[in-house]
Amino acid sequence: MMMNLAGVHSVLYALFDRHGHLDRDAMRAQVKLMLAQGIDGITVLGLATEGPKLNPDEQCDVIRWAAEDVAGIVPYSATISGNSVTAQRKMIQYCLDHNVDWLILQPPSTGSYAGDVYLDYFLEVADGFDAVFSIQNAPQYLGRGLTSQDIGKLTSQNPNFSVIKAESSAVDFAHLIANCGNKLQVLNGRGGLELTDCLRAGAQGFILAPDAIDFTKKAYDHWVAGEFEKAEKVYAHALPAIVFMMQSLEHLICYGKRIFGLRAGIEIYDRSPSLLPTEFGLRSAQYWADYLGKYE
Repeated sequence: MMMNLAGVHSVLYALFDRHGHLDRDAMRAQVKLMLAQGIDGITVLGLATEGPKLNPDEQCDVIRWAAEDVAGIVPYSATISGNSVTAQRKMIQYCLDHNVDWLILQPPSTGSYAGDVYLDYFLEVADGFDAVFSIQNAPQYLGRGLTSQDIGKLTSQNPNFSVIKAESSAVDFAHLIANCGNKLQVLNGRGGLELTDCLRAGAQGFILAPDAIDFTKKAYDHWVAGEFEKAEKVYAHALPAIVFMMQSLEHLICYGKRIFGLRAGIEIYDRSPSLLPTEFGLRSAQYWADYLGKYE
């Protein structure tokens, strides 16, 4: 099964109220703002959505809410985590019942195994579903991943695995494209670091948090139009802010989310455990939010 997923997709932040509960109104505002930026897809429960901090009912809320707000306007995907085949299959069925267009599978967080173990796991999870599947291949964040050879085996055994969501440097991404790009759509993340290098390597798209996505989307659109100098200029403007945000996943959730909130006019609250912002960090977040400006 194949679906055209080229473009820049936004992975939603989990937005909480002052009591630590998911904020329905803020989540709706986030989707509407992303759609207004012309993004090419919406993703939920990715690393920026802090899925492990959400209980199963909350994860279902996020899936259902986004389905209501996206309303079929752009492709909609959800990241599936869980430490058993049964848990992941249950969540997949919930997603498909709520109009999720494609699914991004994460490896279980328990243990560390050889690639063949993860291949068997993913094949069992996806068995029998008529859906588009992707693997989130992010060993630096998840602690485990697949090689290009593993990915090739997976696709040959179940063609519904037709997308890879990578979190790779441009050099590693080029290697992935060289080995899998003729069989799979390959999207990258890492907050947009090395975005134009990844485009040179053959990236078909990106899944990025909302903080600077208006700039990365413009850069991507210029690149696709063959306007390479314009793409580099737009990207170069946003890059210092992206570098500030992408020091680590915890740093992104602490400060990237605050930059998004400042630009969007949405109050940001943390859910423990979280990186506590420093006075300097908050001043820096304000600086970069002012630098990027309000969303148009």
